[in-house]
Amino acid sequence: QVQLVESGGGSVQAGGSLRLSCVASGYILASGCMAWFRQAPGKEREAVAAIISDGSSKYTASVKGRFSVSGDNANNVLSLQMNTLKPEDSGMYFCAARGHQCTYTWTDPGRFPYWGQGTQVTVSS
Repeated sequence: QVQLVESGGGSVQAGGSLRLSCVASGYILASGCMAWFRQAPGKEREAVAAIISDGSSKYTASVKGRFSVSGDNANNVLSLQMNTLKPEDSGMYFCAARGHQCTYTWTDPGRFPYWGQGTQVTVSS
């Protein structure tokens, strides 16, 4: 049984940083694709970043240069370092996983069968 548990959310002022972590159990990080999504109230869930089993990473345009996704295969931990945070980065952040490559589908939440419970990020101006 796959379980994903996120942590690291919180409240920061604009320009600040947070580091999110997602611990995966029952799943091998190196086997497929893991991603971070976020959802603000009243908005659709959107992809933020992903890391694929070949080690490559993907980012949505709005976070490029500010966010960095990384994976610790030995401990099955997915991390998201978020710098220079903006109020529009606020939302619930979810970790998601699938057992197949997601090079061309990482932005589609429907492609991910496994989800964590989410961790809240609030950025004030």
